[in-house]
Amino acid sequence: MSAGLPGPWTDSHCHVHDENDAEDLVRRAAEAGVGAVVLVGTGVGSSRRALALASSVPGPSESRPALYFTAGLHPHEASHGVTEVAALLEELAAEHRPDGAAPGELVGVGECGLDYFYEHSPKPEQRVAFVEQIALAKRLDLALVVHTRDAWDDTFSILESEGLPERTVIHCFSGGPQEASRLVGLGAYLSFSGIATFKSADEVREAAAVCPADRLLVETDAPYLAPVPHRGRPNEPALVTVVGEAIAAVREVDPALLATETTGNARRVFRLAG
Repeated sequence: MSAGLPGPWTDSHCHVHDENDAEDLVRRAAEAGVGAVVLVGTGVGSSRRALALASSVPGPSESRPALYFTAGLHPHEASHGVTEVAALLEELAAEHRPDGAAPGELVGVGECGLDYFYEHSPKPEQRVAFVEQIALAKRLDLALVVHTRDAWDDTFSILESEGLPERTVIHCFSGGPQEASRLVGLGAYLSFSGIATFKSADEVREAAAVCPADRLLVETDAPYLAPVPHRGRPNEPALVTVVGEAIAAVREVDPALLATETTGNARRVFRLAG
C-alpha cells in the first residue's frame, strides 16, 4: 500500500451505490482504513448504478478506496428474468481483461441465488435465474456471488449439479461449520458479515473459526446488517473494520493479519489488478 492511500481492509460486498449519500459513504470508508470495495448489483438498475459509482472517479486515492462492481439479478427479482442482466453482462464483459480488473471495472456475476425466507419471487423462478447466472459466470470467466437464505438444500443441489464457477463467493454466510465445510469442499469462498457479531450467531462464529484462511472474506452488505455495537443504524463500508476485528477475535489472530489475508483472498477471487 502506498503512503497516503486507504488501508488494508476490503469490503467484499455492499450496496452503497443504491444510497443517496454514496460518495460520503465511500469517503468515510477510506478514512476508516478500507482500501477496496466491491459494489454488488441486484438488478439491471442497481448494476448500472454500481457501474456509475465505481467508474465515476479514478481510484484509489487518499479519500477514495478502489471501487469494483458486479452485475446480477437478486433472487427477490428473479421473476423479472435474467435477459436484461445477461445483456448488460455481455456488454460489460466484452471489455473485461483476463489479466485482472482495474478499479471501476466489472468483477463478478451476482448477487444471485435463492431466498426462501421472503420468497418475493416463486421458488421455481429463483432456481432458473440462479442456474442461468451460474452459466453466465462460467462463460464470461467472472466470479459468482451467491445469496442463500433458508434454502441450503436447493442451494447445494444446484451448485453440485451445475458445478461451481472457478471463483465462487457465498456472500453473507449464515450457516454453521457443517455448511462451511461442505462449501469449502466444493471450492467456494465464504464471506462473513456483521451477522458474526450478533448474540444469536454462535454457529456462524464457529464457521468463521474453522474456515480455511485462504477461503475467508469479510463484508458489510451495507446498508444492511450493521455489526454490534452499531445495530439500529444503516451499515456502511467503513464498518467492515468492525466485522474484521470480530472475525479476528474468533480466530484468535491479529486483525492486521486478517486484513491482509482477506484482502488477498478478495483480490484472488475477484481477480483484481488495480
